[in-house]
Order: sequence, then C-alpha cells, then structure tokens
Amino acid sequence: MCTNYRVPDRQLFSDKYGVAAPSGEWRDEVYKDYFAPIIRGDGDGRRSDLASFGMVPREKIPQGVRVFDTMNARAETVGEKRSFSGAWKKQQLCLIPVQVFYEPDYETGKAVRWAIGMADGDPFAIAGLWREWEGEGGSRLSFTMLTLSADNHPLMKRFHKPGSEKRSVIIIRPDDYDDWLAARSIDEARSFVVLPDAKEMSAHASPKAV
Repeated sequence: MCTNYRVPDRQLFSDKYGVAAPSGEWRDEVYKDYFAPIIRGDGDGRRSDLASFGMVPREKIPQGVRVFDTMNARAETVGEKRSFSGAWKKQQLCLIPVQVFYEPDYETGKAVRWAIGMADGDPFAIAGLWREWEGEGGSRLSFTMLTLSADNHPLMKRFHKPGSEKRSVIIIRPDDYDDWLAARSIDEARSFVVLPDAKEMSAHASPKAV
C-alpha cells in the first residue's frame, strides 16, 4: 500500500496535467491526512482541488472506534467496503498528481525506503476516488488511491514485508486522463484498473533524511 508520496512542483503541474494547480499550500511529501492536489472532471474539462489523503479523515472516525487507514482502496473489493463503495458507485474518480511514491524494500534484511516513479522522470497520475465531507468550517474533500495485487509484478513485488501481500497503485496514462475522469459505469472504470508496465517505471533507494 502507498501511504507516502511526493507531489510535482507547481511549474510542472499545468504542463503535465492540463489544469492550473489549486490555490492553497501543501507539503512536498504527503502522508495520512495531509492536504494535496487532486484532479477531477469538470464538464468537458478538468479542475484541481486540495483534498486530504485518506478517504475517511481521522476527525471523522467516531470516538471509541479503532483508528483505521483509508489511504488505499483495494480495487478488487472497492465496491463492497463501506468507506469506498459510495464514491465508487457514483464514479467519483480522480487523478492524484505524483512525482514519486515511496515503498519499503526489505531485500537488505531491514526496511529501506525506495522512491518509485516513471523511467523518464516525468510526473504521473495515480487513479483515485474522492468524496466530500461537511464540517464546521464548511465542506472539504478527501481521497484514496486504488491498488491491485502485485504478487507477480516484476517491480512492485519487491516491496513490503516478506510474506505479505504485495500491492501496487494504478497509474493512468496521460492519453487516458479524460476518459478515466469521464467514466460513467463501473465496467468502464474497471477497464483502466490495470497494473502499471514495469518497463516504464524506475525505482531507487531513497532513505528519509533524518
């Protein structure tokens, strides 16, 4: 599962995603409940907004309920899980702009953070879902990343603890951005839910600075 990634800088945003970056501030590296840009369909175009990472923000988890993570949604069961099913059935699809995402590699015997991105170094977009929440300060958006089993993926199977299921985010190709955002049926959306091509990806050790 992906719980940490880096957002492209503003200069690249409009060039790579065809829409201006949203107003407001965000941190370069995103973690749970951090605000970051997402891109949604807007009629015949695209719009960008800030949204918090994790479909159910921590503040929305009822008291007494064990805190749970919703940064990732399993594509295989996304329509069955209460946290995600509403957005999936309503086709509230989004693009998540990413420069690289981070996963732990255990090949040395201990966890080492690796950065994973595209071989050409360009920013890309991960498939996501969004939803809207009402609060005291008005409405806000949140989002999650869709993932697939990657047990047999040449690159993504290298990450996470030995013996654990391997998962991969879903990367939407630039030519498919508008078609993904405009999908109007579950079957249509699922046609984009495929593992990324390992030949188009690169990865390297990227320990977090102390």
